[in-house]
Amino acid sequence: MSEPIALALIGGTGLYALPDIEVIERRALDTPWGAPSAPLVLGRFHDHALVFLARHGEQHHLAPHRVNYRANLWALHALGARRVLAVNAVGGIRADMTPCALVLPDQLIDYTWGRAASYSDADGAAVTHVDFGEPYGADLRRDVLQAARRAGVALIAGGCYGATQGPRLETIAEIARLRRDGCDLVGMTGMPEAALARELDLDYACLAVVANWAAGCDPEPRAITMDEVQANVAAASAGIPALLAALLAVA
Repeated sequence: MSEPIALALIGGTGLYALPDIEVIERRALDTPWGAPSAPLVLGRFHDHALVFLARHGEQHHLAPHRVNYRANLWALHALGARRVLAVNAVGGIRADMTPCALVLPDQLIDYTWGRAASYSDADGAAVTHVDFGEPYGADLRRDVLQAARRAGVALIAGGCYGATQGPRLETIAEIARLRRDGCDLVGMTGMPEAALARELDLDYACLAVVANWAAGCDPEPRAITMDEVQANVAAASAGIPALLAALLAVA
C-alpha cells in the first residue's frame, strides 16, 4: 500500500473486522517484540487508506493480559500509521454511561500489573520518560468529537477509564473503589496500550463502547452475560462506520 495511512483502527471485544472496508491486503508482520494479535488488514474505507487490527485476535483467543500490546503498536507505527483510534469494550460506572453508549474518555487510571508496558524494557534501550499527564491525543480527540457531531452519532465527551487486569470481571467492592478513585468506566485493555502509543509519539484516542453496567452499578441488578455484552457492543458499534467516514473526510 503506497499511499499514507490516514488512520489505524484497533478493534476490541465484538469488533473483529470493519464493515464496508475494501480489503487490499492482509499482512502478517513480525516485530522486535514478537507477532501482533492478528494479521493487519490494509484497505480503503470511504476512499481513504486505513489499517485495522483485531486486538484480541480475529477469533478472540487472547485474554487482555496476554495481548502483545508492544507488537501491536509497533506494527501499526512501522506501517506508517500516525493516528490510532482504539475501540475498547467497557463497563459503565457513571450514571450516564449506560450500556450501548459511546464514550471518548480523556483520563485513565492503570490498575493492571505484570504486563510488558514500555519499549524501554529491552536490554540496552534508552529509558524514555514520556509526558503522560494527558494520556490521549488532544488533536485526535477533537477531530473524533467533531466527526461524531457531523455524523449525528451520540458520543459522550470525557470521562476517566479505569484499566483492570481481567480477564474476570470486577467485584462490587472493586468497582466501588474505582468510583471513589474517580473512574467513570472500567475496561481491561486500555493499558499499556495508551502509554506505548505515547512512547511511539502516536496520536492515540480511545473510543469506549459501553457493553454492560459495571458490578453494582445496574439500577436493576442482575448477572452480566456474554450474550448481553455482545448484543450491546453490536448496538453501540453500529454508529462507528459513520463516525469513521466523517473523521476521514477531513483527514
